Amino acid sequence: MAPTRQKVKNTKVSGKDVHFNKAKLPTAAVKKKRKWIPEHKFKGSVKEGRGFAFDKKQKVRHEYNKLLRKERKKQTTESKVMYKEEYPEHLKHLYLAEEEKLRNEAWTNRMNRSKLRIKGQLKDKQSAAVDDGDDEEEEFIGGSEQMDSVSENPKPTMASEKESLPISNRMKKKMEKKTSYQRTKEEFERVRENQRKKKEEYLKNKQQREEALQRYKQKKIRGVSNAEQKD
Repeated sequence: MAPTRQKVKNTKVSGKDVHFNKAKLPTAAVKKKRKWIPEHKFKGSVKEGRGFAFDKKQKVRHEYNKLLRKERKKQTTESKVMYKEEYPEHLKHLYLAEEEKLRNEAWTNRMNRSKLRIKGQLKDKQSAAVDDGDDEEEEFIGGSEQMDSVSENPKPTMASEKESLPISNRMKKKMEKKTSYQRTKEEFERVRENQRKKKEEYLKNKQQREEALQRYKQKKIRGVSNAEQKD
C-alpha cells in the first residue's frame, strides 16, 4: 500500500543556509550613484536653464566638431602626399640645380632690399645733418675712388657678396641673441664681481677698525702713564 502522505521538500531557507544564496543578493558596488536634482528641477526645465533646445544644440556642435576633425586629418594626409618631392633619377640633377638657382635669387633680392633700405636711412641722416663744404668734397672724392675701384676689380663671388652685404635688423637681433650658457656665465661673473667688491669693502672696514682700536689703546696707555707721573 502506498503512503497516504508524501514527504514535501522544505522550500524555506533557515538562517544557517543563508550562505548558499549570497551570490544572488545585490551588492553595494552594483548600485550607481545618481546626481541629486531638486524636485522642482528636472532635465529640460526652464528653471534649470538648460532646455531641450540646448541639449540639441550641444549634440549638433559635437557632431560638427567631429566632422571638422575628420576633414582636417584628411587634408593633412593629402598635403603630405602633394608636397612630397620625388624626382626621377635621370632628371634629379636638373631639378636640384633649379632649386639652388631659385634660392640664390631669393637671397640676392633680399639683400638688395636691405641695401636700398640702408641707403634710404643714410640719405635721411645726411639731409638732417648740416655738413661743411670740405666734408662734402671729401665724400665726393671718396665716392669717385670707390667707383674707380669697383670698375677695376672683377665681380666678386657669391660667398664674398654674402659676407660684404649688410645684415638686416632681424638678423642682427638673432645674432645678438644669447644662449642659456652665455646668460648663466654672465650671471656667474656678475655674482663673482659683487662678492669681490663686498670682500674688499669688508677688509677695508676691518683694517679701519683695527687702526682705530690701536689708536684708542695708545691714547689710553698715554693717559694712564700721565696719571702715574702726576701721582
